[in-house]
Amino acid sequence: MHHRTEVHTRDLGYFLAVARELSFTRAAESLYVSQPALSKQIRQLERTLGVRLFARDRQQVRLTPAGETLLPHAEQTMTAWQLGTSALEELRLSTASQLRIGMSNSPGRGGLLPAIRSRFTAEHPTTTLSLRQVDWSDPSAGLSDGTSDVGFVWLPLPDQSRYSHVVLAEEPRMVALPAGHRLAGRPSVRFAEFADEPFLALPASAGPLRDYWLATDARDGSPPKVGAEVSGPDETYEALVAGEGVVLVASGNAPLLLRGDVVTVPVLDIGPSHFALAWRRNDDRPLVAAYVRAAHSARGSGPHAGT
Repeated sequence: MHHRTEVHTRDLGYFLAVARELSFTRAAESLYVSQPALSKQIRQLERTLGVRLFARDRQQVRLTPAGETLLPHAEQTMTAWQLGTSALEELRLSTASQLRIGMSNSPGRGGLLPAIRSRFTAEHPTTTLSLRQVDWSDPSAGLSDGTSDVGFVWLPLPDQSRYSHVVLAEEPRMVALPAGHRLAGRPSVRFAEFADEPFLALPASAGPLRDYWLATDARDGSPPKVGAEVSGPDETYEALVAGEGVVLVASGNAPLLLRGDVVTVPVLDIGPSHFALAWRRNDDRPLVAAYVRAAHSARGSGPHAGT
């Protein structure tokens, strides 16, 4: 004999709650429903299935052989359904209408940000781009702790294997100096001419990027003198003017510091800086991929995947 078995996941949830608690009272409490409503739903389920699932008397509730038979299958069904709803939630989040963009300062660089935005918005017109300012103590621009989805960063990144990136600009490194510094009027300098002076340094949490902006690799093993630590352009400007040290900057960031009493001079014999858009390597959400595509397009050449 075949019974019509239109059973809802809610009914299976009720059955599993009673089977777990072996008490209609406790099961009703765990489900936030009244006990009469739960009893009614279980009776309805039993009618639908054509079997008794629970044996009830005044002392206890226990599973019948039919209930014991159904139990593992009900558990599998509910687990599968929960996995399905979790997958849908992941999909919903992956196509959510906001993308969080981290940066330590405005990317500038010939209108790079508006160029990426216009390309991205053409593909995703309803998505909000949320810009976040992150100070220099986090060189990943919010990627490491998940507060940003993509980040404008300087290479090298700490834990670089966690990230992929596309280089957006390669720029000479310059030295920023107080206007009264002995090298301030020079058209260019070599690193050795000022390597022994105190330098302004990123916070220790910047890891390899701190070493990079101290040009540690160009010092033949002698440690740099750190005059002060700085976490943003304003702090850097104040420390320069106060004579606490000199600092290396990318040519594209020089305008952040040039306010009349600070000058920048090109350094001839150290390598260029690399400004990049980075994202977490295992993050394959469509909005992230779309922003990366827009960045590739805006800078006008092919990808440089992170290593």
